[in-house]
Amino acid sequence: LLQIATNQERFYLQNGTFTLNMNQLGFSADPFITDSGTYSVRVNEADASNFRATATYIPADAEAGKCGTFQIDGRGMKSSAPDADCWTRSR
Repeated sequence: LLQIATNQERFYLQNGTFTLNMNQLGFSADPFITDSGTYSVRVNEADASNFRATATYIPADAEAGKCGTFQIDGRGMKSSAPDADCWTRSR
């Protein structure tokens, strides 16, 4: 999510708006699946003044209730952080 925020700022400086398109932010897919296959990441909202990106936990396992979904927006506000014991099992 922090990489999306950084790339959104760069995109904004060049285009005067934020984008929903993950490819325009340098990602290979939309939604982008993390290298571990654990999270689906995408930009849910974007306009000239703000954006909101979301990472959603994919596996339907014991960690799902703890790791869930979290977000960042163009103002740097983070929400729905995972529980402290998220990612407790080894992969």
